[in-house]
Amino acid sequence: MNEQPIRRVVIVGGGTAGWMAAAAFARFLNNGHTEVTLVESEEIGTVGVGEATIPPLLNFNRMLGLDENAFVAATSATFKLGIEFVDWGRLGSSYFHPFGNHGHDLQGIHFHQLWLRERARRPVPDIAAWSMSAVAAAHGKFGRAGDDARSPVRELFYAFHFDAGLYARYLRDYAEAQGVHRIEGRITDVAVNGANGHVERLTLADGEQVEGDLFIDCSGFRGLLIEETLGTGYESYAQWLPCDRAVAVPCALPNPAEPDPFTRATAKAAGWQWRIPLQHRMGNGLVYCSDYLSDDAAEAQLMAGLEGEPLGTPRRLRFEAGRRRQCWNGNVVALGLASGFIEPLESTSIHLVQAAIQRLVALFPDKRFDPAERAEFNRQMKELYEDVRDFIILHYKATARDDSPFWNRVRTMDVPDSLARKIELFAGKGRLFREGYDLFSNPSWVAVCLGQGIVPQSWEPAADSLDETKVTAALEQMRRGYAETARRLPTHGEFLRMTAPSPLAPVKPVAAAPAADLPFFEFNAASPFDVGGGGSPI
Repeated sequence: MNEQPIRRVVIVGGGTAGWMAAAAFARFLNNGHTEVTLVESEEIGTVGVGEATIPPLLNFNRMLGLDENAFVAATSATFKLGIEFVDWGRLGSSYFHPFGNHGHDLQGIHFHQLWLRERARRPVPDIAAWSMSAVAAAHGKFGRAGDDARSPVRELFYAFHFDAGLYARYLRDYAEAQGVHRIEGRITDVAVNGANGHVERLTLADGEQVEGDLFIDCSGFRGLLIEETLGTGYESYAQWLPCDRAVAVPCALPNPAEPDPFTRATAKAAGWQWRIPLQHRMGNGLVYCSDYLSDDAAEAQLMAGLEGEPLGTPRRLRFEAGRRRQCWNGNVVALGLASGFIEPLESTSIHLVQAAIQRLVALFPDKRFDPAERAEFNRQMKELYEDVRDFIILHYKATARDDSPFWNRVRTMDVPDSLARKIELFAGKGRLFREGYDLFSNPSWVAVCLGQGIVPQSWEPAADSLDETKVTAALEQMRRGYAETARRLPTHGEFLRMTAPSPLAPVKPVAAAPAADLPFFEFNAASPFDVGGGGSPI
């Protein structure tokens, strides 16, 4: 029995990060002696960390025991099958980064290697034609595989677009029902132990004091505890990711009945613009570099490109890409924007919160605060941030665009050695080595490298060991299977209205049919092909 357990966990700040932490602790620290308190001030408000997510969030929601349909309806969510990138490799180009695999490996040979060889032999479609998620997205379709579904529908991997404020509210209700105590108040003072440098208590504007053993800093960019109090330091990524501003505004949906099941990221002269469809509105934003575009010009550019009537006043944000030198310092662990920020080009903001929570639960301390546990947490978070950093830099570095000073700058910049090695290996024979990383597996790197214009000069010699005729037949069987399955799926809008309609959605839901009449929604039908193999989360 541990005689020095953590008894008081204090979370500073609400929003998505704070309430994700509160919900997770309520679930996994329900041990009879650990109390969880969250302090937030409605005066200060929060910065939404993003409305688009990636598939690992499904695991987080499932660990909490959340009902997916109820969650989707409560957060006005839509389903997301990947990201469409427009004008990134060059003006006029586009490609799709899907969730899940491309095709199936054959006899231990990666699918993209077989595709590269086939491409040299005959005209073939884009590699996205062998992704269930990409094919469904291209046709505006969606379905959820049943437990005993076979390929290819079981390869339909997905995430969500949702209202971050509604998600925080949903998790708050969950956490408070599990015993988390919320205190409304503005923090005016932080007391630090002079002997060990640990935070001891918070003082609120009304004089109330909140003591704790472990503090979770979810205070946003300012980092009230991790930076303003402990002076942890910040490692900037600005030399590779020079965008430092964003402006965001929602607008009405151009087609409320059929929101797209994907995010769109469109490259602009000094940055890029996001487009995220929810059930009740479209999320829009422009990320840009202030060296090349003024705040007023950025706002005007965003407003001029809206597809519907604006539903609010544009919000401006300033940031510097990078991370805290230690996400865990003393008895303070920083989450969300307090721990660092990488622009949401690949929708990683919420995942970085989730990953930190999972690692903290796995390395949860006692009052002795073992330095080895803290060091391991910081090592893992450093590696994760740098892996995400490299993947985002790839989108800027691998481009033929030379139409603006911004693109000339990022196209010609030096990149971290860790990324340079990956680019060089892929450009030769399409080789990728992702062992040990829990995010952005081989198919993700393949989609972005090819989409950005890095086409390997050749392929792995091992691919030549497979019979060309049999490989051609297998690839065509797979491609037809994906196309046929997509044809049989319902539209994204139909799926939402039948299973998880939001009360905020402008289109009224339809009456649900009996389960026997809905083979596409919990899809268990026999597959047009079944060659085995599973799928990667992303």
